[in-house]
Amino acid sequence: MESTLPTTRSTAFSIRAILGLFKLRIGVVITFTALAGLSVSSGPSLSLVQLLTLTLAVLVSSASAGAFNQYYEHDIDPLMSRTRQRPFATGEIKHGPVWLLVIFGLMAVSVAAAWLALNAWAALFTFLGAFFYAIVYTVWLKRRTWLNIVFGGLAGSWAVLAGATAVDPQVGAVPLILAFVLFLWTPPHFWSLAIAYREDYAAAGVPMLPVVVGDQRAAKAIFGSTLLLVATSLLPLAFGLGAIYFAGAGIGGFLFIQKAWRLVQNTNRQTAMTCFHASLAQLTLVLTAAIIDARF
Repeated sequence: MESTLPTTRSTAFSIRAILGLFKLRIGVVITFTALAGLSVSSGPSLSLVQLLTLTLAVLVSSASAGAFNQYYEHDIDPLMSRTRQRPFATGEIKHGPVWLLVIFGLMAVSVAAAWLALNAWAALFTFLGAFFYAIVYTVWLKRRTWLNIVFGGLAGSWAVLAGATAVDPQVGAVPLILAFVLFLWTPPHFWSLAIAYREDYAAAGVPMLPVVVGDQRAAKAIFGSTLLLVATSLLPLAFGLGAIYFAGAGIGGFLFIQKAWRLVQNTNRQTAMTCFHASLAQLTLVLTAAIIDARF
């Protein structure tokens, strides 16, 4: 009994590290956006196999991009309190080229599965979601410009379109608007977190907006972009979504605007994290209401 206990603990810890490596929580959110894009699109219903393939393809491609993000940033993750316990940063998982084979292998399999079970458009958008997070955001932009998360945020937009084109390559107005909502949502969502961890990003040399312009100006940018986001999120009402969607988008938007305004009035770590969590609530309400309104 005693001789097996360390092994059991080590195995459990390694599984937890691997799950953390692939950022599955983010992957679940990205997958949810794809299912929302699917739900608001007209076209023939997917079979169960096709639905499972879409779900797993988006989840696995997102997970591979998340793992690549940690692989690439193993040098700066130890400098930040939020990321210093990541497995590559701690050495719990050995950093080496074999992980690149695993990461890109998973991405290739997910894209190929989407192509074979769905169509080329769904496969393309599945690929673009991973590509924009792993390469455009992580490699090209994150350490160079405060616009990093603006364009990197397209990862969620591509996921919406992957879901939409799975049933109809001719993308309708509502999924296009939801994709734009995801594009507008990412900056105020992530800038709120960046205010809370500004010192970390500064220490790591990452030019997130609060590092470049200061917390107060960043808070004003968050408030302005939140207003634009909420206004855009109401546009699907003009293209067929109804009262259920209005309730979700309205409540979520009001909450996010309220917390963003409070962040402007009193810019500190606590109000920044409150705004960050409000952004998650807003997105959840918008996507859930869209699915319910469109399907039920």
